[in-house]
Amino acid sequence: MKLRDHYQQAVRKFQPKPSYLANSFQAFISGGLVCAGAEGLRALYMNSWGFSSDAAQHLMMLTVMGLAVLLTAMGRYDALSQFAGAGATVLLTGFANSLASAAMEHRTEGWVSGIANHMFKIGGAVIVYGMVIAYVLGVIYYIV
Repeated sequence: MKLRDHYQQAVRKFQPKPSYLANSFQAFISGGLVCAGAEGLRALYMNSWGFSSDAAQHLMMLTVMGLAVLLTAMGRYDALSQFAGAGATVLLTGFANSLASAAMEHRTEGWVSGIANHMFKIGGAVIVYGMVIAYVLGVIYYIV
């Protein structure tokens, strides 16, 4: 046990220390750029193509999720999330990536027991917690 502890201390000396401030700034900027691009798409759908605000918002979400799935399928989303950090994974694109990567990984097991089952093992928690938070905030809004 002593040797293991000594080894862990020696390894920690040579591991690079993460720059939390720089990583946070990079995630903030890249997440903001993704959101600004999404807003640009929404404005394009509304102003150039004449969609209503709700329809443009739905099309924008569909486009952003589709791009995330496409990048996942091409193997490029990992590099994007490695660079952007939480700026790429916290958004709707991260949810689309988690579903698409699970579906791609388990496609050999079949449609139901492979794709559908494993997709929602990961994505189901996001859906459940999103619904719980929405319910709690709705109750708070109703009371206040």
